[in-house]
Amino acid sequence: MADSDEATEGGIRRRFRSQIRGEVKEAALRQLSEGGPQALSINAIAKELGVSGPALYRYFASRDDLLTELVTDAYHDFAVALEAGTPPAGDVPPADRLRAFAAAYRRWATTEPHRYRLLFAAPLPGYDAQSERLVNASREGMQVLLDVLAPLTPAGDEDGVHPLRGQLQQWSDSRELPGITPRLALRAVTTWSRLHGLASLEIESNFASMGLDPELIFEAEVDALLDSPAQLGRGEPPR
Repeated sequence: MADSDEATEGGIRRRFRSQIRGEVKEAALRQLSEGGPQALSINAIAKELGVSGPALYRYFASRDDLLTELVTDAYHDFAVALEAGTPPAGDVPPADRLRAFAAAYRRWATTEPHRYRLLFAAPLPGYDAQSERLVNASREGMQVLLDVLAPLTPAGDEDGVHPLRGQLQQWSDSRELPGITPRLALRAVTTWSRLHGLASLEIESNFASMGLDPELIFEAEVDALLDSPAQLGRGEPPR
């Protein structure tokens, strides 16, 4: 046991470093919950943990470095929740998988609104929310959506005239999403956009101010998504 990695001085240092980083991130999440990204402060976290501000910079090089850690963690947890809430292919009809995905999406957004905002709103002026690390982190959740939509997306002529075709192909290629046609990419982007719009309105209490049940609105929107799949061409949807 004495020669195990955790028993060595280096192993102990790694465990201690991991513990401190975890405590810093927990404190940062409390700040986000209470005041949003602009409330994030290394010095305030240091004061809460009873250490000096400079001491914490040994664990996170800057506030942006800490913010990036929080964003990547949130992307991962979001994707895990989406996958856990979506039945495996073959267990239920494809339409029911989309309904389950939408429910899981809404559930995570409303349970973790401060983390959801962190993913899809500009966190801070000057912060690079399109860095390679963050783009890579976002792929996990998008892949869940693409897997759900693939059986619901009709095959068709990919040489359609939709002006987004080239951009959609470039997007799927740049994200290294295997086997994604422009038609499927378009449906994924429009589906995500519509679910995001509903989730954002709900967590900002817009539906509550209107006296509307957001769960019923989500259900109606998913029904609409199933009734009118996005097409690359300009013609009528296939029947």
